[in-house]
Amino acid sequence: MALGNALMDASSGLGLILSTPFIGASLMILVRRAPVLRDAVTMITSVSLFILVAMLPSNSDGAVFVLAEPISGLPISFGTEPFGKLFAFIASGLWIVTSIYSIGYLGQKTDPNKTRYFVCFALSLGSTMGIAFAANLFTLFIFYEALTLVTYPLVAHYGTPESRNGARKYLQILLGSSIALFVPGIIIVYLFAGTLDFQEGGVLNGKLDPAFTIPLLLMFLYGVAKSAVMPVHSWLPSAMVAPAPVSALLHAVAVVKAGVFTITKIIAFIFGWEMLASSPGANLPLYIAGFTVIAASVHALQQDNIKSMLAYSTIAQLSYVVMAASLFLPIGGLAAALHIAAHAVAKITLFFVAGAIYLKSGYTLISQLNGIGRNMPLTLLAFTIAAASMIGLPPTAGFFSKWFLLQAAFTTESYFTVGVITISTALNAAYFLPILYRAFFKAPNEDQKSFGEAPWPVLAALLFTAALSITFLAYGNAIMELEAPIFGSIFNKYD
Repeated sequence: MALGNALMDASSGLGLILSTPFIGASLMILVRRAPVLRDAVTMITSVSLFILVAMLPSNSDGAVFVLAEPISGLPISFGTEPFGKLFAFIASGLWIVTSIYSIGYLGQKTDPNKTRYFVCFALSLGSTMGIAFAANLFTLFIFYEALTLVTYPLVAHYGTPESRNGARKYLQILLGSSIALFVPGIIIVYLFAGTLDFQEGGVLNGKLDPAFTIPLLLMFLYGVAKSAVMPVHSWLPSAMVAPAPVSALLHAVAVVKAGVFTITKIIAFIFGWEMLASSPGANLPLYIAGFTVIAASVHALQQDNIKSMLAYSTIAQLSYVVMAASLFLPIGGLAAALHIAAHAVAKITLFFVAGAIYLKSGYTLISQLNGIGRNMPLTLLAFTIAAASMIGLPPTAGFFSKWFLLQAAFTTESYFTVGVITISTALNAAYFLPILYRAFFKAPNEDQKSFGEAPWPVLAALLFTAALSITFLAYGNAIMELEAPIFGSIFNKYD
């Protein structure tokens, strides 16, 4: 009853959400010598966070919870607008699944850093909640940087030279881009707008010379390197040295989605759709995102390492979100929100599958997968469903998000966007379908032994997320209803 009463107040609910992962991380440290208890704390914390996010009311009325005000006029404050709640809902929900997967995956290995792993996971989700519910750009920046720092140990988890080098590159690019471009961009916004609060219609609308609007947006586009637009994308393939569950959640959900979430939020709430659409050079961000989609898809086609292929696929799919937001109209924002959800459930499945294959066979290369569908039929079934969503085949989640992106493209008569979607869809098919043919129809390699499916927590997790990709109709309308307060102007037209 006390919890229910607390959640009736959005401010108290946000306080609980923001504190839960950090309390969970502290408890994990306290019970670090008891692995069963540590795993139990992980599951209880992740489930609790998801329930708290699900029960939180949505509105677009601004900040409802102020943590502190370290600088006069710049509070660390949080609000419950619908786009942030969607991001928090996806991340917290998939944390539960990834926790189950991680317990099964790491349970097969002797690893002295398991507690650090789960603690950093909890801290990363706490940072993600801060990003999702940030009521101003100052708060978002603080948690965006915190996310970079707490995920560094996860990327470097194995402690090998390759892991340390990959983690170092991860840190250098993400922090370097923030210092060089993100911070100056925030300062410029504050100087012109006098505030960093997120506001519908944009705080800069009418306050910035149109000639400087797109250059400032480009500062954010490259300063927020987690969005992985080229050429600030190379950290993502380098970070694939992390364990499979880390790649799955942080590089399919939390980290990369924090990047495109931030870009979309800046476009909608700092600049505003109308201001950007009427600015000189308005199509430049769209062209950059479109180029990234095609170039990254071509790179994915050339990869033999499974996780490297998935990394370049992620870079391309992230730029779908940037491209949708860069159409500068509400239906583009809705397409961005839908694609964040669709890509999350499909790509986490693909990384789960890559980890399951490695766990049972030691295979890391696509060329090693001949006939593996006979050994791991359920795992490869999940891969098939997720790959279909990446391609955009009905009735998967990827089909619906691409459909809305095409609607936005036709609304603005952006045939460049239509062309990018068409070409990239063909490229997606070109690098996913041969894997399926190899897995199900080619004879196994001579050295391939019979090894069966992965442990049940691993298998259950990847089958569940695969199911989410083909049941999108069951929850896609709920996502659109949630986003209606900020993207609602398109609903009458497209119902």
